[in-house]
Amino acid sequence: MTKESIQTDGAKLSVYLQGPDWAGVPAATIGDFSCETPEAGLEALQMAIERVRHAGVDRIIGPMSGDTWHSYRFVSYSDGSAPFLMEPTNKSHEPDVFLAAGFTTISKYFSARVSLAKTAKSSPAATDAFNVEPWDGTNPEELFRQVYHLSVEAFSRNAFYKPISERDFLAMYMPVVPMLKRELIFFARRPDGSLAGFLFGIPNYAEGPNPTAAILKTYASLERGAGRHLASQFHMSALKLGYESAIHALIHDDNQSANRSVVEGATVFRRYNLFGLRLDG
Repeated sequence: MTKESIQTDGAKLSVYLQGPDWAGVPAATIGDFSCETPEAGLEALQMAIERVRHAGVDRIIGPMSGDTWHSYRFVSYSDGSAPFLMEPTNKSHEPDVFLAAGFTTISKYFSARVSLAKTAKSSPAATDAFNVEPWDGTNPEELFRQVYHLSVEAFSRNAFYKPISERDFLAMYMPVVPMLKRELIFFARRPDGSLAGFLFGIPNYAEGPNPTAAILKTYASLERGAGRHLASQFHMSALKLGYESAIHALIHDDNQSANRSVVEGATVFRRYNLFGLRLDG
């Protein structure tokens, strides 16, 4: 993934000309954005837009560091609580800079918090379609290889999806291995042993060495109902480990998991927006 950096007095960003498709049309992305003042940010952003226009690309997504495998989205609402581990952050004025440049919201997300004492008490009906089991804690590289292949299959239907190589995926996730807890990582397997889903959870180490919250970071499934079973096991295991709450992280507003989070009684504490700009309009 190639990028071009733009830095001015008081602002910086990166331009990625080979971004994902937006509604079937190739788009560039603008990411790694930071500005001290709205004026400085708008100057740098307009320079980036002209660079994209000059390259012959007529759609821009931002903020996004190349693709959805990397950092993207702006915080648009917060209850004031501290950022959790691996959560995107930004200055409060930075989304307004994109709006001033003509960008509009093209996708919305949220994070929610739920008491484990409440949600871990309920569990879905048993099924013969798959069996949920925790990671055994061995061979983390093989763990992430399995996560990679299922993610590619499950996420390929998502908006703004762009493929990533297994090598690049492992390079992103292997550094987090020392922070993993095997009791927060689960697989759903069919009777023939094939993978039907996975859930990747991690303690919220942004709180310090003894966090009270566990993050439901990512899950994906290829079998109906697997996501609900995986989440249930995660909640029960996190409670058993002594965590007080779970963070349902970075959920798309339109995903089925958004409805499930509401049903489980989770309270939204952060919202995020992704912006887009059409240069042909």
